Amino acid sequence: MGLRRPADGARLSRQGPGQVKLFADLTLADLHQDVARNIVSLARSQDLFDDLSEDPGDWTLAQGVEAEVKPPTYRSAQPLIDRPFEDADWFNAIAWPFRHWQASRFSDGSHGVWYGSDTVETTVCETAYHWYFGLLSDAGFENEVVVAERKVYTVACSAALLDFRRVTADWPQLLHPTDYTFAQAVGARIHREGHPGLLIQSVRRSGGENVAVFNPAVLSNPRLNCQLAYRLEGDRILVEKRPGRTWLELEVKALAG
Repeated sequence: MGLRRPADGARLSRQGPGQVKLFADLTLADLHQDVARNIVSLARSQDLFDDLSEDPGDWTLAQGVEAEVKPPTYRSAQPLIDRPFEDADWFNAIAWPFRHWQASRFSDGSHGVWYGSDTVETTVCETAYHWYFGLLSDAGFENEVVVAERKVYTVACSAALLDFRRVTADWPQLLHPTDYTFAQAVGARIHREGHPGLLIQSVRRSGGENVAVFNPAVLSNPRLNCQLAYRLEGDRILVEKRPGRTWLELEVKALAG
């Protein structure tokens, strides 16, 4: 969100004594509330399929194929006429990480994990870190003036989540700023055993909290919250809700943890 193993040397990728101790100390957080999901986006909305063909009939066909692969637990309460807009929000705000697996704090890339936060501010700190130290640094753009557009959704989460907040003091590897090996092993067990997700402190924002969801069935009702622009200027990231007006200013060094 290197690695020091538990004192008994147990590997968390298997259910050894160290893993049993960690999970034995967990409680459940019965979460039924909205969380914020921050994604890369364009300020101007686009049809998900209009780049496939200029024929609207082909768009309809593509939407039909999309509907066939949508998880069976997804049931829309929206009138049929409104569903193309709802489907775009659902795909952008919920479905993407479950179809495009990537390595992250709680996944080694072999399964999908969806991340959300308690506030928009927490999502900004989390995503700004990965934007700068991942995308920009890898591309060699950390010394350029760069602007990125983001979109934040409010998503309902209803699940009994594994609560890691009280165990991170004893298991600081879960919150290591850069080494995710320990957390990925924990995530592998959560995925394997079918738990819906977990609740844990934010690494990038003091006082913030994140959810990591392994089952999209516990997520619903995505709604657009706001659109943001991240502007890198020197050692600062300026965040705008309105063009030209800084809403939040982040120091790059502070995000590194």
